[in-house]
Amino acid sequence: MTTMQNLDTRYTEAAIEADATVPAIHIWRDFAATPAQLFRAHTDREIFASWVGPASIGADISEWDAREGGAWRYSVRGGEGREEFETSFHGCFHTVREDRIVQTFTWDGMPDGVALETMTFEDLGDGRTRLHAVSLCDSFEDRDAWLRSGMEVGVNDGYAAIDKLLADGAL
Repeated sequence: MTTMQNLDTRYTEAAIEADATVPAIHIWRDFAATPAQLFRAHTDREIFASWVGPASIGADISEWDAREGGAWRYSVRGGEGREEFETSFHGCFHTVREDRIVQTFTWDGMPDGVALETMTFEDLGDGRTRLHAVSLCDSFEDRDAWLRSGMEVGVNDGYAAIDKLLADGAL
């Protein structure tokens, strides 16, 4: 799979690709938004909690300090029609600026599998912004486990929720 984005392509749904050379996952998604709006969606505690993850679950943020050197932690729970579950995630912010966020990401169910995530917000010049997220995992095995986890459901549901927040003027 290629990890080069095509500037002529419009990503109305998330394009999720495994990097062939390093244990990384690339995600591209375009939004009818400014970089500042996408930055806010990823750094404002309440807004982040309103969109993260699959639509069928809710996020409970117990720690949120979206600044360089700050930390974050949240849990998600679900059920309805399937077995009840709860799981949590945590990390630290390393770079927090309007065009770029770098953070660590750990699923508490796999505490040794720390990923380094970089998100960039590229103004496409047509009222749209491209989000490019790269998650560098500890190993190819961890990366492949993420890809098999059904993560695309949470990614696409979450990004659709951002689209709705934008359409409703909440961002």
